[in-house]
Amino acid sequence: MSRQANTGASDRIVDRYLDRRDQGVRREVVTPEGVPVGFTLARAGDRIGGFLVDMLIIYGVIIVLALLLAFAFGSSLSRANWTVPFILVFVFLLQNFYFVFFELKWQGMTPGKRVVGIRVIDGHGGVLGAHAVIARNLVRDIEVFIPLQLILAPEQLWPGAPGWARALSSAWALVFMFLPLFNRDRLRIGDMVAGTLVVLAPRAVLLPDIGGQETADSAAGENEYQFTEQQLSIYGIYELQVLEDLLRQDEDSLAHMKAMVTVSEQIRRKIGWARLRTAPVDDERFLRAFYAAMRAHLERKMLFGKRREDKYSGE
Repeated sequence: MSRQANTGASDRIVDRYLDRRDQGVRREVVTPEGVPVGFTLARAGDRIGGFLVDMLIIYGVIIVLALLLAFAFGSSLSRANWTVPFILVFVFLLQNFYFVFFELKWQGMTPGKRVVGIRVIDGHGGVLGAHAVIARNLVRDIEVFIPLQLILAPEQLWPGAPGWARALSSAWALVFMFLPLFNRDRLRIGDMVAGTLVVLAPRAVLLPDIGGQETADSAAGENEYQFTEQQLSIYGIYELQVLEDLLRQDEDSLAHMKAMVTVSEQIRRKIGWARLRTAPVDDERFLRAFYAAMRAHLERKMLFGKRREDKYSGE
């Protein structure tokens, strides 16, 4: 069976299991390696649903804490002056660092985002960094919590302010709150500041192993592309995933062919790979062989507890 037939069959398998919600607004980001990767932007309903789940968790924790304090102090709770500032500080930290902690820990996901199947990514194609996560969450107060307070209880925020001032401030707060509904990429202020996108998390679908034939050829000693352990240790899991995305694309366009050639040249230059023969390099076969060898290398390392996330990190 030809490669095109195999690829067509795998595409039909993917299409069969794709959810309708995945057919949304598509955006393409280019990784630092020059590989274009497509994503589907999260819908407004997905983002609101994830946020509501997170808020239920946050205020559930706050309610549990209040009940524990009430149980511990009983009627003397009102006389324990330290409890009020303690609870206020705890609520502030939880509201602001809950999102930072989980998005750093779970690579752009919080419990709410995981439930609805969305995640935060770097809008420039790089690894989602701590600076971007912190930046996008530091402005959440002016986007969500302050607007809610202005709308629900403006007299508590600005006591004694005239009615027109409250109405004007509430209208201004609505601009921040509903901004994602009025731009094509559905960006919050925090996304604009941090340069991030919120996208649908890829669905886990079993696809044919793109490096299977190259692995078999290497085991039989028939693969002309061989790599040393030192060459394979340069890249990490992130680069392996980017390479896999490139190899799974079933495109015969000139842009895709140029991307294959560019990535092949960059990898050969980076690892210092050179052939003894003068025959031209088959870029696709080289990339598939390198993918299979690097995947096997990373899997062997992980068996011994050594995990390399990307080319910038250690094991």
